[in-house]
Amino acid sequence: MTTTEARPDVPQAEAGVASEAEAFAGRVFESTVAAAEVLMLYVGERLGLYRALADGGPATSTELAQRAGIHERYAREWLEQQATAGTLEVPEPNADPGQRRYAFPAAHAEVLLDGDSLNFLGPVARLVVGASLQIPALIEAYRTGEGVPMAQYGPDMVTGQADLNRPLFLGPLVTEWLPSIVDVHERLSSSAEPRVADIAAGGAWSSIGIARAYERVRVDAFDLDPASVALAERNIREQGLADRVTVHLQDATDATLVGRYDLVTILEALHDMSRPVDALRTARRLIGEGGAVVIMDERTAEEFEPATQDPVERFLYAVSMLACLPMSMAEQPSAATGTVIRPATVDRYAREAGFERVEVLPIEHLFFRLYRLHP
Repeated sequence: MTTTEARPDVPQAEAGVASEAEAFAGRVFESTVAAAEVLMLYVGERLGLYRALADGGPATSTELAQRAGIHERYAREWLEQQATAGTLEVPEPNADPGQRRYAFPAAHAEVLLDGDSLNFLGPVARLVVGASLQIPALIEAYRTGEGVPMAQYGPDMVTGQADLNRPLFLGPLVTEWLPSIVDVHERLSSSAEPRVADIAAGGAWSSIGIARAYERVRVDAFDLDPASVALAERNIREQGLADRVTVHLQDATDATLVGRYDLVTILEALHDMSRPVDALRTARRLIGEGGAVVIMDERTAEEFEPATQDPVERFLYAVSMLACLPMSMAEQPSAATGTVIRPATVDRYAREAGFERVEVLPIEHLFFRLYRLHP
């Protein structure tokens, strides 16, 4: 690559610009490589290639092709790509291409296949592909100011989101976070028949987690997306909790939504809502005497920061443009919040909904911040 170091005739300012351009070009190239590798993760998941390697052990390209039911030449190219990326290991890289065996390290299998692990990121590729397929619709939405409805994103988005949150909702949410809110934990543990309203429940893993952790609780899970409700119903049946967790195809802003609940949750969903203040008004209306409203949403920075080095903030803005913001703008009027929902925005929405105080709970997590809204 040509640089300006060997050209003393180039003014210093121009040399600086050229150097900056080269650095940025390198960053764009690295991002391109990472994007392509995420697509290969998707291929590996959809075709069952990772599962075949995890269950059957190291394999040649012919063996993997036979296990997964794909063409050997594609299997070989995918295996070499995965080894080049460092996802798979090759004990004898100098062996004949058809005889090389490829191994799937246990630590990598945990990240891509273990749906109970807090390190589980396999569904991320589904989310990326599900959003990327909507690029033509997104471009048009950016021009018109309209949105792209959740239903248009398809099953990869629905299942990807649900599966990605599953370990968190079956784990820390009910083993650490809710128990740390002492009065809520005691109420769910000790009341005769405590009730929970889980608003925008998606695949209902949060509802399932709460019902599993608190054996007396009955949960009403609400969502307005038919595909998410169907997934939630299936998950609840498979977990044997249909007698205590009920799913409702209903908008959280629906004025007919009534009840008296000990806990109302909105978990990683407030920023997606077209009318978040109305949803919070519903939550406030639903809590009974001494009940609580708990919100979980993105752990954004307190303020906007250009050229941030925080990868989470960069990720949240990209997700907002690809999915969350256009989904929320598909229904008008819309608050058009976007994924980057800062604490000040949550506080403003809550006060507009009639809450007196918003408490940021002392819970540490890389991606999420928890709030308790006090009526």
